[in-house]
Parts: sequence; C-alpha cells; structure tokens
Amino acid sequence: MATTADDIVAVGGTLEPNSVLAAYRRGVFPWPCEGLPLLWFCPRQRAVLDFARLHIGRSLKRARRQSSLRFTIDAAFGQVIRACAAAPRGDQEGTWITPEVIACYEQLHRLGHAHSAEAWLGEELVGGIYGIDAGGAFSGESMFHRQPNASKLALLHLVEHLASSGADWIDVQVMTPHVERLGARLIPRRMFLARLAEALRDGALLFA
Repeated sequence: MATTADDIVAVGGTLEPNSVLAAYRRGVFPWPCEGLPLLWFCPRQRAVLDFARLHIGRSLKRARRQSSLRFTIDAAFGQVIRACAAAPRGDQEGTWITPEVIACYEQLHRLGHAHSAEAWLGEELVGGIYGIDAGGAFSGESMFHRQPNASKLALLHLVEHLASSGADWIDVQVMTPHVERLGARLIPRRMFLARLAEALRDGALLFA
C-alpha cells in the first residue's frame, strides 16, 4: 500500500480488539511495520468505492457470467485472513498481516465486527476479502486469489451484500490499480471522516 509519513496519525499501543474497533470508528487503521512501534494511519487522500460509480469491465462481466465459483459471506474468515497474509505481493517484502493482526481480527470476527467474503471452487477456497464493519461503514483490508478473477468476484459479491443491507460505498483505504479500475476514487481526509460519521450515525446493520 502506498502511503506517506503524513498519513500516520499515531504511534504505539497494542492490537487490542476494542482499541482497534475504536480506531476504525475514527477513520484510523493499524499497519504494523517490522522494527517499528505500531503505526496507525488515516490517509490524507482516502480511497473509497461508491457503488453508484462501480465499473465492471467487459472481461470481468464475461468472467462473472461464465464463472463456476460460488460465493459466501463469513464462511471461512480465519482461512481468508491467513490466505491474505500468505499471498505474494510484488511491491513489498513480507506482510503487515502479522500473527498479532490475525489474532486480533479473528477476535473481532467472533465479536461480529470483522467479516469476509469467500470464493469457492467446489470445496476449495480460491479467493476472498476481509475487513471491518465499524458500525455501518465497511473498511476493506486485504484480498487474495488462487484462481483468475476470484478476488474480484468475491469483492463484487461483498458489494452486493453491503448494498442489500443499505450501504452505498466501501472504504478501500488506499488506491491500487485494481480498485481504481473498478471505479474507486480518492477523497480528502476531511470528506472521508464526514462520510464515515454520517454512516455511523445511520448505523445500518450490514451483517445480520
């Protein structure tokens, strides 16, 4: 993920479920970096995907029509976050999804705050995405795939689920080529925090 030092808003602390959830409710997310105290980020330019701007290209539409994958919500959170941790990332060494992150987010999942969408080929998990519901606003954390388009289709399944629950956007934190192609855009921190506050006031039940 591409961020700068100006995006860091706090340093230190620990990955306790209550403090992590409180951070998300303020637009802040943890990002462990090896050899440094725990870093907390709230990017000056935040990437969001408004569902009204969602763009599904022709090749992805075709892949969706022809896909034999099936999709679920919260069927394998632990497998998804571990697969995301193990996924190779050409632009960086290692992963920020440390054992401490996994333990914290699995606890948040048990508490009903962390969720996943999964893509399956038969009984094999081949793609997925996970993130945090801060109380009416969903923040996507990471995706993985083991079959072409599996993570993209899992994201589309998640978007459909969130839209059916009353959401109209998803926080994708920082821009990547993948989410940009889907229609994500950057908005200033102040605008993001205002949208987040509005979503939390509405308090839609995104995951019943």
